[in-house]
This record gives sequence, C-alpha cells and structure tokens, in this order.
Amino acid sequence: MDRTYPFVKSLKSPGVESSFSVESGFFSTRSHDTTIAVLAPMHDEPGYPYPLIVWLHGRGDDQRQLMRVMPHINMQNYVAVAPRGVVCTHQSGEQDRHCYGWQQSAEAVQRAEQSIFDGIETAVRKFHVNRQRIFIAGFNHGGTMAFRVAMSHPNRFAGVLSLCGPFPRGGALLGNLDKARRLPILLATGRDSRQYTADEVCNDLRLLHTAGLSIMLRQYPGGDELSPQMLMDMNRWIINQLTDDNV
Repeated sequence: MDRTYPFVKSLKSPGVESSFSVESGFFSTRSHDTTIAVLAPMHDEPGYPYPLIVWLHGRGDDQRQLMRVMPHINMQNYVAVAPRGVVCTHQSGEQDRHCYGWQQSAEAVQRAEQSIFDGIETAVRKFHVNRQRIFIAGFNHGGTMAFRVAMSHPNRFAGVLSLCGPFPRGGALLGNLDKARRLPILLATGRDSRQYTADEVCNDLRLLHTAGLSIMLRQYPGGDELSPQMLMDMNRWIINQLTDDNV
C-alpha cells in the first residue's frame, strides 16, 4: 500500500518540464526523457554533507518505489534519488500496459547510466551531498543494474547493494578490477528464491571472490520479495561503511 510523505521532493532540472501531484506531494522531473525522484531527509540540516542513496526500483515498478522503501531504511540520514527504468511494453489482454525495468542491452545500459548520473547531479545541486558517500542500490533487476553501473564506474560510488539481483553477465564488467576491489558490496537474497536460486548465488559468489572483490552475502527467509528486514540491514551496512572507512 502506498503512503504519502510530505517531505518527498522531486526536483526540476533547468529546461525540463515538471508536474506536481497533490495526492503524493511528489514532483515528476524529466531529464533526458527520464523521470527522476529525489527524497529530502527529514529535518534537513543545510550544513551537513549527507550521504546519497541511488535507488534502482524493481521490474514493473517505477521511481515512486523510493517513497515506500526509504521509511524502512532511514528518513533522516540520507538524501535519496531514484530514476525511472527503461520503458518496456507488455501485452495484457486486449490492451498494452507499460511497465518499467532495467534491460541489459548496450543501449539500455547507456540510458540507465545517463539517468543515474543525471539524478546524482540533481541531488548534488539541491542538497549538501558528499560525493565520497554515494551508494547505489537496487531490487531484483535494479540490483543487477546497480552491479553493472558500479563495476563500470567504481570511483563514483562508496558501495553497491543488490537486493535479490544477480550479478550481470556480458560486457567488460571487470575492466576496472583494481578500482572495483576497493568497492564494498552487499548482496541480499531470499533462501527460497525461484528467480535467483541458491546455485546461481553460489556461482556469483565464486566469480566475485575469484576476482578479489569485497562482498558480504546475507540470506533471508522467503523468496523473491523485498522485506523490511533487508532494508533495515541495508541501512546498518551503509552506516558501517561510513564508520569503518571514515569516508
């Protein structure tokens, strides 16, 4: 069930169209044909350099998932941004319906990167964000895209978190291996998942450990759902990175 949070902000970039929904208190901002949501921290302290969470929603959802997940993570400690995924059309009965996801084609990855970095720059312009404290996270297909973008641009992020999202295949994913080895990784999975099975998780762990990457795996009861416990543990993991690494 969706909730309304009056401190949700989606911010207008120069030269782009913006609309406002009274029901949700939510601005819809378009940049390079992509809608981006930005969530302000509660009790925003202008002088504090906030960490930034970049959230990539699950398949079939959109940028508004940010409003549902952040209350389970932390509403005070972060600025958060969520771009909307690549549009795909599915047949539903006699009518087409649109859903949003993160495809892995070269063109889709390029569009995803553009959306993600546009979102980061929008947040940085409007809030006091510490560029050394940017974490990219996602759920299922969003987690897979978070992996891909973080591996391609490891210097841009302080950590990557994939919740129920397999490590991607194809492309020069380990081309920046020396830098990627300094990037902390959290992988959260459901023990009974049918979309990301235990065998697939083991294969991914074997690959990542062989590459010398720093990864923590956490498994949860259930299947392919995004649980509140995953999100609470995500907050604890990020805080540990900030505390341990002094970034």
